Order: sequence, then structure tokens, then C-alpha cells
Amino acid sequence: MITIKAIPKTDIPQILEIYDQGLQLGVATFNTVLPSAQKWDENHHQFCRIGAYDGDLLVGWAALSPVSSRECYSGVAEVSLYIRNGYKGQNIGSQLLAEMNGQSEENGIWTLYASITSTNEASIKMCLKNGWRIIGIREKIAKDRFGVWQDTTIMERRSESVGIG
Repeated sequence: MITIKAIPKTDIPQILEIYDQGLQLGVATFNTVLPSAQKWDENHHQFCRIGAYDGDLLVGWAALSPVSSRECYSGVAEVSLYIRNGYKGQNIGSQLLAEMNGQSEENGIWTLYASITSTNEASIKMCLKNGWRIIGIREKIAKDRFGVWQDTTIMERRSESVGIG
């Protein structure tokens, strides 16, 4: 049984295990180096660190990063979401994203943003299913770990209750 709950800092090593799996596949991120636990912690908001657990094993996670240090963008955050190998295709990502949609609003976030490799059709479909929309395509924006130029699909979810003026 999968449980969705807040991720304690003590589980950052498990976050990095899952993130490293994404690095090795080369389709989830253009990054090629695994950050330290401290760097990962510094680069993500302290709120909205949501985990999917199978017992004590973290099998998926979602977290927010600020998109800018400028105050005017304080309610805009980039979503990172990764699922452990062996647990993909079980709707865990969708559960995490649905929880993120709600928790982000509780924390004053009015826009969630994601840049998804355009070949990652499953992630794009998951976002669309959870109330996100495609706002653009960035063509040949970066090379993947294999040296192949990739496009990214830019997606967002706008809150209907936070930041509306």
C-alpha cells in the first residue's frame, strides 16, 4: 500500500537514490551530476516535499524549487517529480502531483511550472490529467547525457484561488 506524506530531511538520501536513477536514464533531466544532500536541500523549498512510501521505502517524490529570487515571482515554483524504478506506471506520479496541486496553494503558490523533455509523453499526459496545460515548446534547448539535442514541453498549472487579483 502506497502512502503519500511529507518527506523528512532524513530521507533526502532516498530522494537522491531516485534522482540518480533519473540521471542514469537520461530522459528525466539534463543534469548529469548528482547533487549533494545539502545542495538538494538548499535548492528546494522547505514546504511541499511530498513522498510516496511503500512502508519505509520512498518510491516517489515531488518537490518545489523557486523559479526566481525576485519577490514578484514568489508564488511561482518549478515542480520536480521522480518515481523509483520498479514503481513506474502505478499512478504514483499522478497521486503526488494531485497532492502538490493542493499543498502548493496552501503555501501561497499561484503557478506551478515544469519543463519536460518532449519525448517524455507519460509525464506530459500526467500533467494534463491533473489540470496543467502546455504553454510552449523549446526546440533543441539542451543536449541529453548522450549528446542528443532535445526539445522540452513547457507546462504550467495556475491556481484558481491563490494570487487572483
